[in-house]
Amino acid sequence: MRGSTAGVADNIINPKMSFHNILLELLDTFYGSLIIAPLVVGYWRGTWNLSGIYLYPSNQTISCIYSLSIGIIGHLFFTLFQNSFTHYFNPDKNRLIFYIISRLYTIIYGAICVNTWRGGWQLIDLYLSTNITITIVITFTCTILLALIKGIRNLAATPFVICCDTRQDYFLIPTYFKKTGSRDPALYVLDCIFSVLVIGSLVVFVWRGLWVLLDLLLFPEEPSLSAFGSLFIGYGIVGVTFSLQPLMRYACDRLEGFWRVAVADIFLFLSFVGTVNVWRGVWWLLDIYFIPENKVLSDWITHGVSLAFLILLNCSNSVLVRGVYIDAEEPAGQCVVFPVYYIRLFFQKERTKKQKRLLETLEKQEQNNTTTVLLIDKTTSISTPIISNKNSKNSNNNNNNSSNNNNNNNSNLINTKSNFKTYEEVPLNKTTNECILVKNIDEHCDHTAF
Repeated sequence: MRGSTAGVADNIINPKMSFHNILLELLDTFYGSLIIAPLVVGYWRGTWNLSGIYLYPSNQTISCIYSLSIGIIGHLFFTLFQNSFTHYFNPDKNRLIFYIISRLYTIIYGAICVNTWRGGWQLIDLYLSTNITITIVITFTCTILLALIKGIRNLAATPFVICCDTRQDYFLIPTYFKKTGSRDPALYVLDCIFSVLVIGSLVVFVWRGLWVLLDLLLFPEEPSLSAFGSLFIGYGIVGVTFSLQPLMRYACDRLEGFWRVAVADIFLFLSFVGTVNVWRGVWWLLDIYFIPENKVLSDWITHGVSLAFLILLNCSNSVLVRGVYIDAEEPAGQCVVFPVYYIRLFFQKERTKKQKRLLETLEKQEQNNTTTVLLIDKTTSISTPIISNKNSKNSNNNNNNSSNNNNNNNSNLINTKSNFKTYEEVPLNKTTNECILVKNIDEHCDHTAF
């Protein structure tokens, strides 16, 4: 989850205000909220419950420790060796191998992410009280710590994030301090440990705190009503948050420093409240109404079917919780833009293909024109010696005026060659033509994007 804008063109992040762009943005919002979000929650719910069933079920504490150990070791492994994965599994070298390895990577890493959260979450449940006051204090403290290190953005998940399975940076996991293993190996390892253990733990505490508060305050005696209440509140906040996004972008465009970060964090935390409510509502409704008489079958179906659909929809990376992002690190108002790009990415790809085809057609036309010019030049250069020979022959027949005729012919020949040379040395201004062509293509595609 958490997401990024890798591979997203600037004209999608900063679109022109038009009916087509607004419609595409609305379609992405509904797609992420009503299709991707329930599938991601279903996958997490099934994987979470299956881990409890098959991972040392007789002892809850040991089961949680196993889950947490699997999660931490797995996170560190994939974070430390991300560059190796990128180097050895390059889609440009072998696309089939990349596709197989990348999907296996997502399947394994997804289980690791769920086990990390399950282990930490349930250990907190076992050893900390669910008292309202204690829960509020812990949640508030962890939220403040996240805000101080500019980590509120890491609370984000679907429906405010869609991670498409693009070939670009598939294995990339950003760390907090952005260290690299090639330059500072020791600092890179410490950076990975800090990103996984500190940032990840704070995020789990905040998520668990808000979830428990909803369990305690929102119809605690009526699970079904509580689930529907969470779903209603969650999607209500999702709608309000997406509606406020243009206004928040306008505000963050004009704010700087502390106030820009503060406004962005408040807005991101509001989206987080909506996210937790959506997740809790979908999760509880699945527990209550989806094959309640056979929990194991219910868990396997939600785990397998959800993951299969996400892979087919090219959004399986949305189940992963990886990487650390800094609040307001994007320029201007982009810090409050939610990375929900799916349908718009499809249109971007189609537009790029159309531009490519037009450029190839225009390049072929240019090559044909250049070939024609060269043929004309070659024909003219071949005919030139014939003219000079005729002139020289005529000059031999005219003995009285031979010297004058030779001089005139030589001067004509020089002038003719100089004219041809001038013609050859005037190249086509390819750069200017390409700029004009690209501009015309962009204008054409802007009118035919939808």
